[in-house]
Amino acid sequence: MPKAVNPHQLSETITLQRALWAGRIMSAIVVIALVADRTIQLFAPAQSASMLQETGFTLDLTLVVGPIILACAILYAIPATAVLGAILVTGFLGGAICAHVRIGELGSPPEIISLLLGAMTWGGLYARDPRIREILPLIH
Repeated sequence: MPKAVNPHQLSETITLQRALWAGRIMSAIVVIALVADRTIQLFAPAQSASMLQETGFTLDLTLVVGPIILACAILYAIPATAVLGAILVTGFLGGAICAHVRIGELGSPPEIISLLLGAMTWGGLYARDPRIREILPLIH
């Protein structure tokens, strides 16, 4: 005899599947944005250097910042290292926000983008990783 399907369990399973896919999509957007930033540094170094100069950093830092961005993206994309990657990504984005605040660009597009990417980093991880939801329960 077939087992009766519990509508509550079915609804919860569907909700978790939707959250998993939403988390994957948010995480993919973060990884794509970081890889795109690195790609710009590789293929348009003059543009990247000019952005660094505007925030008060020297030109030679493009050689340091690019690999850091790529390493953060890779660590975040790999499920086993995603938490470490999220910590590094938000640290990097926090530094970017700080650099713009320092030069008086409060509320500038790069700051807003960095803030949104940081929120999406943890939102995506929260939605796709049950360990994070256990540590930081939003609803009891």
